[in-house]
Amino acid sequence: MKEFELAKKIGKDLTEAELKEEAAKALGVKPDKVGRVEVVRRSVDARQDILYRYRVQAWRQGESYEPYTVAPYQDVHGARPVVVIGAGPAGMFAALKLLQLGLKPIVLERGKDVERRKVDMAKLSTQGVIDPDSNYCYGEGGAGAFSDGKLYTRSSKRGDIREVLHQLVAFGAHEDILIDAHPHIGTDRLPEIVKNIRACIEDYGGEYHFDSRVTDIEPGFKVYCGKHVYQADKVILATGHSARDIYELFQRKGWTLEPKGFALGVRVEHPQWLINQIRYHGKYQPFMPTAEYAFVQQVEERGVFSFCMCPGGILVPSSTEDGTVVLNGMSNAARNSKWANAGVVVQIEPGDQPQEYQGPFALMDFQRDIERKMYSWAQENGARHPLSAPAQRMKDFCRGIVSKDLPKTSYHPGAISAPLHELLPEHVSLRLRRAFPQVDRNMHGYYTNDALLLGVESRTSSPVRLPRNPETLEHVDVPGLYPCGEGAGYAGGIVSSALDGINCAESLAKTLE
Repeated sequence: MKEFELAKKIGKDLTEAELKEEAAKALGVKPDKVGRVEVVRRSVDARQDILYRYRVQAWRQGESYEPYTVAPYQDVHGARPVVVIGAGPAGMFAALKLLQLGLKPIVLERGKDVERRKVDMAKLSTQGVIDPDSNYCYGEGGAGAFSDGKLYTRSSKRGDIREVLHQLVAFGAHEDILIDAHPHIGTDRLPEIVKNIRACIEDYGGEYHFDSRVTDIEPGFKVYCGKHVYQADKVILATGHSARDIYELFQRKGWTLEPKGFALGVRVEHPQWLINQIRYHGKYQPFMPTAEYAFVQQVEERGVFSFCMCPGGILVPSSTEDGTVVLNGMSNAARNSKWANAGVVVQIEPGDQPQEYQGPFALMDFQRDIERKMYSWAQENGARHPLSAPAQRMKDFCRGIVSKDLPKTSYHPGAISAPLHELLPEHVSLRLRRAFPQVDRNMHGYYTNDALLLGVESRTSSPVRLPRNPETLEHVDVPGLYPCGEGAGYAGGIVSSALDGINCAESLAKTLE
């Protein structure tokens, strides 16, 4: 097998004949002696001409080729049960791995199935009605089911990413995710994939129980959802980064937890045409992929970075409690809205919070109070919607000026002009105000008053960690309990959460051999 690279202008399809011709050159043989040719990676290069760059693998005729395959699922109707708490990416992929290992997953989800969940999210956006168990963070598929569906992770040490991507394709995702450098699925397609995963788990003998908020866990294990009790020898805890009641349950039990750094900032919304022109250096054409961006700046010894960038996306309310305002972004597969949005956030480490916040919930309480502050200010200053977001134009924010008016926004509950530079914690505001002009040096045009900042982006990751044994992945105080994913403080995104769920399921299975 020989691996090589080639480039092609975007807008001109790479043909089978071209692939075979380039493969022949790389292998040093005639085209009729080329066996299999496979594109393994595709990325956009906009440095000069706008190109797709391909990484290709080629085999001579007769050379052995072993395609990647996912392990088969087993019938587990009568198998040993494992309780999986949470049906987000970590929980779903832990359950799929349990099927492969011959164990029966019993999935408990506090929220609703993905179809009923849509109704509650519509009420959230249009009326400001928050269902504390069914919203953009809770419900089947977790926070990832209604997002851009970005599938890249910066760490390959967690496991084989192909296991996640190939299963997603099997459940309905487009095959492009197997080769794209920045793969995504899209909010409009993810719910159907989530339903297909559930159908598979149930067909092979696993169980799903919705509207099942966990209220107690007794070692042994008995898992209580109100009056309903589920029994198993092992429990995988995959509850997501916003399940504050689970952290409170751990505290009541006396089980170890600790504060963990997270990131806090704003959601930044630009016109998508502007981001297209910036990223493609004025050469953007409609047939090109919608442009995205990412950046990291160091300001006053803390990282300021873009997070969950949604090209051609919209802003959505992600509050899980009354009296708070939290924003997130999402994109459909086509990424064809008029706006581009991203979280731009400042890293918060234990000790960065004011002195009044102490103990394992120091950063969680700090996070919650900022969300409440945004809500209170908006409501006290004439907001027309319960979840209206305090907002400010970018240059006005950096200059400390309240915006006289605001540009149109994709955020359905609406925005209200506010002194965001004062509402955010001083150390966060200061770093953001210094970072935006710096970003403009590499993305000229980014720093503009046509960009709108909305507060607050606070659910970047869990502000609490559930410590676990690094070898067995069990909680340090509770053998047989496996905290995993974003909620436990060990992942950040769909793929890393899925891989962590897989790892916990594999570790658990070893103890039952």
